[in-house]
Amino acid sequence: FLISVLLVAADQFSKVWALAELEPFQGKPFIGEFLKFYLVWNDSAAFSIGFGVTWIFTLISSLATLVIIWLIFRTRSNAWKLTLATLLGGVIGNLADRLFRDPGFPEGHVVDFLQLPFGFPVFNVADICITGSMTVVVILIMRGVKLWS
Repeated sequence: FLISVLLVAADQFSKVWALAELEPFQGKPFIGEFLKFYLVWNDSAAFSIGFGVTWIFTLISSLATLVIIWLIFRTRSNAWKLTLATLLGGVIGNLADRLFRDPGFPEGHVVDFLQLPFGFPVFNVADICITGSMTVVVILIMRGVKLWS
């Protein structure tokens, strides 16, 4: 759980920084044109799926948090524990925004501030954790690493 806590902290601190230092909807190069800072607020899911139904994503994220915690306690595989801890950190990072940011509980908007080129959606540290851990889930399954030992 230390990994999850550290990832949630990294996500939330990076969002606090973005809110304090970036102008909304104004691109600011970070790594040239490859990675920019671009502050926006997201009230939907990835790729703007489910625009305007934030409370549903709050509910799904809350349930996902409970399931992930249950899985972490059930698995004996260190690879799965690390992957699930990373996923948990990402889910809680975005869930915290949905619970505590404007316009208010349970419909807060997620702070996104990282942008890649070619029209890729703006994202945050929690999104990196979620996407990265789900990529590892696919790899673990393909390699036959069992969740239950």
